[in-house]
Amino acid sequence: MSETPDGERPSEEMAPEAPEATGGPVMGLLARGLELWLRQQCEAIERLEIRLEGSGLRLLRGRLDGVRLRARRVVYQAMEIEEVELRCDGIQVRMGSLVRNQAVKLEQPFRIQGQVSFSGDGLSRSLSTPAWRGLGDGLADDLLGLTPLAGLRIREDRLLLRAFASGDREPVEREVAVRADGGTVELRCAEGTPHARLPMDPNIRIERAELGAGLLHLEGEARVSP
Repeated sequence: MSETPDGERPSEEMAPEAPEATGGPVMGLLARGLELWLRQQCEAIERLEIRLEGSGLRLLRGRLDGVRLRARRVVYQAMEIEEVELRCDGIQVRMGSLVRNQAVKLEQPFRIQGQVSFSGDGLSRSLSTPAWRGLGDGLADDLLGLTPLAGLRIREDRLLLRAFASGDREPVEREVAVRADGGTVELRCAEGTPHARLPMDPNIRIERAELGAGLLHLEGEARVSP
């Protein structure tokens, strides 16, 4: 995946790419249906690439062998995600909806693996929204002993969280290291304490968490239900 410095925005919009599929018009139809479904799940997707694996014959029987997906500048449930790279193998799909020019319908739950990356500015904006403000303020309280969270940024291999003490004009900042632990993300202050763990959806398991090139990278797997 490409690396984007923290806070950098592109000078011009990136044109969306058409889904890639082999196997004839049936696979192409599914690729477009999957793209429509994904865009319906997100508030924004700046760039989306989809690659399907399998054959038209197997697809007509309701089976897709695999999907590879890459996306940039995604907003999902008010969370800004800089880059996404996902893969999954073996999906049951319902073709009837595609014939009626509707979004694809998935038959059964399936698992995806991959990586998502966040910029410091994107995280800071996301944690200031109503949907995520409680999480941001909880982290500030646990790690800084202050609330609300005034923002965060990424510096090398550390997160810098900041908040204002009552009456102070200068913010209090603290360096925080991140790591994957027990299926979630642990944030620990540079001096070792205090620490906090992100609340995690039981359908998501984080296996790797690291900071680099101005981004927070999380790698793991998730169970998706139709």
